[in-house]
Amino acid sequence: MRRGPGGEASLRRRRGPARLWVAVAALVAGTIWLFSSSSVGLLGASYRVQDVDVNKLWRTADSNGWRASSAPRTYWPPPPTESESSGYLRVRCNGGLNQQRSAICNAVVAARIMNATLVLPELDTNSFWHDESGFVGIYDVPHFIKTLKYDVRIVMSIPEITANGKTKKLKAHQIRPPRDAPVSWYATVALEKMKKYGAVYLTPFSHRLAEDIDDPELQRLRCRVNYHALRFKPHIMKTSSEIVNKLRSEGHFMSIHLRFELDMLAFAGCIDIFTPHEQKILLKYRKEHFAEKLLVPRERRLIGKCPLTPEEVGLILRAMRFDNTTRIYLASGELFGGKRFMKPFKAMFPRLENHSTVGPGKLEENTQGLAGSAVDYMVCLLSDIFIPTYDGPSNFANNLMGHRMYYGFRTTITPNRKALAPIFIDRAQGHTTGFEQRIRQVIFNTHFGAPHKRIHPESFYTNSWPECFCQTNARNHADRCPPDNINDVLESQFQSEEEIEEARTTNQTDSTGQTEETMIY
Repeated sequence: MRRGPGGEASLRRRRGPARLWVAVAALVAGTIWLFSSSSVGLLGASYRVQDVDVNKLWRTADSNGWRASSAPRTYWPPPPTESESSGYLRVRCNGGLNQQRSAICNAVVAARIMNATLVLPELDTNSFWHDESGFVGIYDVPHFIKTLKYDVRIVMSIPEITANGKTKKLKAHQIRPPRDAPVSWYATVALEKMKKYGAVYLTPFSHRLAEDIDDPELQRLRCRVNYHALRFKPHIMKTSSEIVNKLRSEGHFMSIHLRFELDMLAFAGCIDIFTPHEQKILLKYRKEHFAEKLLVPRERRLIGKCPLTPEEVGLILRAMRFDNTTRIYLASGELFGGKRFMKPFKAMFPRLENHSTVGPGKLEENTQGLAGSAVDYMVCLLSDIFIPTYDGPSNFANNLMGHRMYYGFRTTITPNRKALAPIFIDRAQGHTTGFEQRIRQVIFNTHFGAPHKRIHPESFYTNSWPECFCQTNARNHADRCPPDNINDVLESQFQSEEEIEEARTTNQTDSTGQTEETMIY
């Protein structure tokens, strides 16, 4: 287990009354027990920052016996048949690829709550990406439906109905769901409308289901959707695989999500480092796309609301003792300010690649719009180290951090921008003494993707521990691992349900036969 700075060595050097020693010893023992029982992966207190071997970060974080598992732990009945369904649920997912990904997960859970049939979710690709590919152009639809067949019934479209001798498509009643609506809203308000109209259309559908749900089985369903059912189409997976293979052919590589883009900088209000002309562009964009609000750039930076600049990312990596041979894959849109901001980063770390440069020219054909974001997602998921430079409202970074945890606790370096801000401000003002030591002190005091307690405002999609994980030798019964294969678990329960139904039908038939026999005789 990786450990942070400070700790027992300095504790032993302390002197004090005997009672104080007893109290300290009890506190240390209690803390060790608490951390080991909750499996929070941190850097050990017995290490000093300068002693940390950065090469160990190329390996996965310490799992402490935990592994991913989103199979049900309790009885999980199969989805309703067509005749048993409460109705049809349509949703329109808006935003970028990963905001839509979360919305798809929420839609499946909502359908489960409502005992409804889910219509294949619609992606608002045109307004954000100017891309018409939609769900069927990005995701493997047959795999999606097959993987979730024990959870929800999914159809491609709302069926036609016959009324008064005329056949027409059932019209869904449109509803605007509340943001972060609780489970109870779907079980009452939405369900009532569905039963009344036969179908409901929820739009917009982004962040429309609360992330904190008390039922762990519903949370595990989210993970089954996110990490098992949502698989990109074969051409996207093939392109991603080619890029990863080429990068890995020369050893380890890290991926960095640079969120130093026009929309995010305007949203954050971090404009003081730009030229007057660039500031005009940022302010204009903010006025056109976001609610009016007075933002002071220095204050925003001090509270960690500004994306890291490319140069700051380079300085962090150098302070951590990564050298200039480190291979880096950059996932980002068009960087605002362009070459001026990238130049110092490239000087420190020249081995930079992206999905346009790393492979043969033919790769570029398959990396446009949503598909390009999907390729970046897969390469970042499979990289040895992932670094998000802005995990605020960045769905890309947040979802990837959660997926990398689920995919075997793959190392993620998450810079604490609030703690780093005064260090970078001091450097800009010429105070460079102890700069790299201060950077390391912040960076190495993190969990690096190991299992850790989710604390608000951390998203469930960023950290699904412990609901979607289990421990091979757990003391707590609730943490014990079910059988490995999710489909085996669900298949057995599904078959049990079918056997119960078959037995019930047989009993009814036998009973009817006996009644008829009595009547005849």
